[in-house]
Amino acid sequence: MTETFPLATGAEARTSNPPGELAAVFVNGGTARPLPGTWSATSELLVTTLAARLPGIRFVEVRYRLKSWKELQACMDDAAAAVEHAVADGARSCLLVGFSMGGAVSIGITSEPAVTGVLGLAPWIPERLSLAGLAGKRLDVLHGSWDRYLPGIPGVHPGSSLAGFERARALGAEGSYTVIPGGLHGCAVRGPSGRLFRLPRWRRWVDAVGDALGAFQASASLRRFS
Repeated sequence: MTETFPLATGAEARTSNPPGELAAVFVNGGTARPLPGTWSATSELLVTTLAARLPGIRFVEVRYRLKSWKELQACMDDAAAAVEHAVADGARSCLLVGFSMGGAVSIGITSEPAVTGVLGLAPWIPERLSLAGLAGKRLDVLHGSWDRYLPGIPGVHPGSSLAGFERARALGAEGSYTVIPGGLHGCAVRGPSGRLFRLPRWRRWVDAVGDALGAFQASASLRRFS
């Protein structure tokens, strides 16, 4: 069962699974031109596939007020409001799952006390973005080998996210970098009717994200009993 809630900023959050101590907050990509926020097709496919497998994690999807890298701070405020919403519902540990521009948005709010790390899905990590909040936390990256920007088709080259990952590692962040052979920019797109269309290697994306969320859950258990 999913529920939708307004956030303090005027954005929206959509939740799956009951409230608990763990939350995975899914943060969407964006465009150059400021457009009204939408639900991420990639995040939606992942959540609908994985929520039943991982009932101990509260899944939270964010819909920005405006989705644009020209409104990056506003997008960060929306994502931070979603984390605050999850914490108010009882979450003690939050993993940010940032797709595309959502990678930069997630990294920008890692200083939130409840955030333990970022799982970047084909993340955009521009050179100008401060990674200081990742010190002492985790950055794990999944990226399709065939991802890249083409005219009229959004994308992030794997070499770009790798450079950001290496920069984070130099600052002391732990993590991993995984390439999905034959993968594109995420695992789904939305058609004009609203229907989701799965992209090549979508199952590899689902399995890899599921493994990362399972590790997040196991790590939280170790911290609880240590």
